[in-house]
Amino acid sequence: MAADEPTRHQSRERALGLLYEAEIKREAPTAVLGALAVPADRFTAELVAAAERHGQEADALVADASVGWPLERMAVVDRLVLRMAVAELLEPEGPPTAVVLDEAVELAKTYSTEESGAFVNGILRTIAARVR
Repeated sequence: MAADEPTRHQSRERALGLLYEAEIKREAPTAVLGALAVPADRFTAELVAAAERHGQEADALVADASVGWPLERMAVVDRLVLRMAVAELLEPEGPPTAVVLDEAVELAKTYSTEESGAFVNGILRTIAARVR
């Protein structure tokens, strides 16, 4: 990794921010990505594209795994962290399951509510058991 290249965790943080911006603007995530004055690093761009590509399937898996908790009731950041993590789980060459879960839980704990880490962990464990 080059000295100025972000860590994968930093890329995930950036991707989450771009997904959040797209959600607020009601734009496609790749449109937000394409409009950046300074292009995102390769891994950030891959995460954003994967979240868009797998968005509907990811949302369906999350909705199915979160019995009694509809997507529209979830905190926006939780929903976006879940969408991004599920997209990673669905990618054939994606990172190991434990890495995806650890990163998603850390993002949820950092950028959402106190309970978000446990919530995201539970949903992702259920989904990972189904798709991997």
